[in-house]
Amino acid sequence: MKLSGSYKLHVKKEIVWKALNDPSILKQCIPGCDSFKKVNDKTFEAVATNQIGPMNATFTGAINLSNIKKNESYTLSGEGQSSVGFASGNADVKLEELNNITTLFYEVNLNVGGKIAQLGSRLIDGVAKKMSDYFFGRFADIVSPLTKKEDNTGEIIKEKRVVTLKSNFLNKYIYSIIVILFLLTVVIFYFVSR
Repeated sequence: MKLSGSYKLHVKKEIVWKALNDPSILKQCIPGCDSFKKVNDKTFEAVATNQIGPMNATFTGAINLSNIKKNESYTLSGEGQSSVGFASGNADVKLEELNNITTLFYEVNLNVGGKIAQLGSRLIDGVAKKMSDYFFGRFADIVSPLTKKEDNTGEIIKEKRVVTLKSNFLNKYIYSIIVILFLLTVVIFYFVSR
């Protein structure tokens, strides 16, 4: 599947480029990221846990940088393995600056396999879109936060492009409760229909 988008950042592209290569910033942008380590200038190792439909998956994998044109573009590519399948893909990232405003363009290609692929393409497409929007939106919030002046007080407030994702802890319990209620309903219908 292919996804694309762009963000306008009110900073010079050199600042954006530096952030695109900073492991601490990238870790904050990956949903559910448990660890993100720089192996060398072109390789990172990551571990991330995410909920995809009813499955909770911890992916471990490597992220590589290629097609590097300093302060202009690069390709992030990677592959992650999990007990419920695999995910692989790449993201072409391009920077264009005009009047001290940098536009970050991205195009993501993603492939999944294993049990995850059995969930259906619509669910996978939705999760992939949400995660790529989160990654690049969170990156934009960190590098170039939106600000708004409060009318009454004149105080400057930071606005977020994306809401920080919380732990999957609550989702696990919500799914468990739904399953228990469903099973309880089936048992009740069984006894009522006898």
